[in-house]
Amino acid sequence: MGADLTASIVVFLVALPLCIGVAAASGVPVALGIVSGIVGGLVVGFLPGSSLQVSGPAAGLAVLVLEFVTEHGVGLLGPVVLISGLLQMGLGMLRMGRLFQSISVSVVQGMLAGIGVPLILSQTYALVDSKQLGTALKNIGGLPQLASDVLADRDKLAALGLGLMALVLCFLWKKVPAPLGKVPAPLVAVVLGAAIAALPAVEVKKVSFGSMVDSIDIVGPSALSHLVDPALLTMIVTFTVIASAESLFSAAAVDRMHTGPRTRYNAELFSQGVGNTLCGALGALPMTAVIVRSAANVQAGARTKVSRILHGAWLLGFGLLLPGLLGLIPVTVLAGVLLHAGWKLFNPPAFAQMWRTDRGEGVVMFVTTLAIVVANLLEGVLAGLAVAVVLVALRMSRMTVRTTREGDSGRLELRGNATFLRLPRLIDELDSLADLNRVVVDARGMSHLDLACRSQLEEWAEQRRKGGAERVELLLPGGSGDDVSPAETGAGAAADFDATADVPGTGTGTGAGTGTGTGTSAWAVPGGDPGPAGPHPDPWSRPHRPEPAVPYAMAAHHPGYPPSPGHSPYPDHTTGPAHPSYPAHPSYPGGPAYGPTPHPAYTAPPPAAGAPGARPWEGVPDPRLHDRPAAGVSWGPEDDWAVQRYGEETRR
Repeated sequence: MGADLTASIVVFLVALPLCIGVAAASGVPVALGIVSGIVGGLVVGFLPGSSLQVSGPAAGLAVLVLEFVTEHGVGLLGPVVLISGLLQMGLGMLRMGRLFQSISVSVVQGMLAGIGVPLILSQTYALVDSKQLGTALKNIGGLPQLASDVLADRDKLAALGLGLMALVLCFLWKKVPAPLGKVPAPLVAVVLGAAIAALPAVEVKKVSFGSMVDSIDIVGPSALSHLVDPALLTMIVTFTVIASAESLFSAAAVDRMHTGPRTRYNAELFSQGVGNTLCGALGALPMTAVIVRSAANVQAGARTKVSRILHGAWLLGFGLLLPGLLGLIPVTVLAGVLLHAGWKLFNPPAFAQMWRTDRGEGVVMFVTTLAIVVANLLEGVLAGLAVAVVLVALRMSRMTVRTTREGDSGRLELRGNATFLRLPRLIDELDSLADLNRVVVDARGMSHLDLACRSQLEEWAEQRRKGGAERVELLLPGGSGDDVSPAETGAGAAADFDATADVPGTGTGTGAGTGTGTGTSAWAVPGGDPGPAGPHPDPWSRPHRPEPAVPYAMAAHHPGYPPSPGHSPYPDHTTGPAHPSYPAHPSYPGGPAYGPTPHPAYTAPPPAAGAPGARPWEGVPDPRLHDRPAAGVSWGPEDDWAVQRYGEETRR
């Protein structure tokens, strides 16, 4: 209890100048800032969610509130804040608190920086007791004239001196050793500034503070009737999103500062909604969880909710019993305190760090900040989210392309993820193969192929077939695809090979032209069993391995073991019993072994090319793996299927 009591006093001393400063920067009576701070302590402090997080009026919303009050007046601020609070409660009940954690870090940091820049610009005018011009861009444009006015006015120079003193104190106070360094820097700046401003020769603007009770404006039904205005509805959404995001981001940061109970995000979002509903009903400023107060609470040794509840009680007592002291505080000193808060929100080193860590995220952060400064908070955040989504889509669409060409044939292999963002590259790669007669497009290695890219592949393949390509094969993920040549839709063209031959294990096919057979087929291992069922894994997905249509003189190689239908894929090998122990032939490693004991004759190497009994393809490239024979090599005259495919020049 003692630690919580001490921490509550520290948080009160930090919160008091911030409540006053945020109210002054928001263009509303200073008392309304105190009211929001009291609600954040006495009401939200009791509610579940986070134990050590402290709520109150936030500097991040000051510029937004100022723009709203300037355009619509203070009277409509309460209804807008009230509805925003109800929306927050609804989001909490719908368990949407965790949703805000899914927002990109670069968007969050860009949002904070975008809040900080307008705050710095607005408080630059307050620093010299001048009225700001409005939006961030207008304030930037008015800086040259402001500098001229300050140089020509002695009182503005005095205000500038006091404001800079407060700003320097806030930046350097952390270097002051304990125990003096334990006193909050904003409190030191306010007390010292008030003392200097009390001197007879110093003429600066001071805070105007009336009765806290009189400043409260209870929202009635008539005020709620104005909420049909689209501008007010937009502001409600903006307040809801920004207040919720800032509170939950603050909760995540506070959880990293202590080892106590973790924040329950849905409950915290609901609690923040209760607080804003009450603030709106009282006509006060919107509130959020504030990282400055929360950090002070943790660092002061708080252990339970008692510290944040008591800090609200101290604010209530001060506002009711000592309101006259607030009239001694110079406005320029509060501007200096808020300039420091704005600089911490802006945090320029974070841009360089983000750029070094991830340039894409650095761009998102910069775009978010720039859009907020140029437009407004809501549009800036939406712009940042849009850029972040595009960045994710680009990174998820990393597609690897490998193109190979050999003569009149080509192969395009696609790997990775292909979305509509990769369509231009995909089209370029496909167009580079448009002059080839035989093309294989293998997309089976794609992890994701969206509808746009799939449609493009299918349309391109169809156009190439209609354009006269000899063969176009499209292999899609999931085993889908097709292997079609133009002649498949007509008659009279010679077939690549006979898919209806009476071969053991081979399916039956129908059709005219160069079409291939369909059905379950088995590609055979010479000298052994037909092998596993299914299409042979060659580039053209043939239903079985094309072998020369000549008798295989097995007896010449292995006398005493005549061929049998169980061990030969050839129709003419129809005699002899099945041998129980035929292993794979050494010419075809990987084939199945048959029986426990290999025959000694199978250990001999295959005959050389041209030797008696040699197969026509032995000693030459495997026709499954090469489109054409190597230079100086050709297949035998009996290989009509190869001649039909590659031309008479391949006949030996």
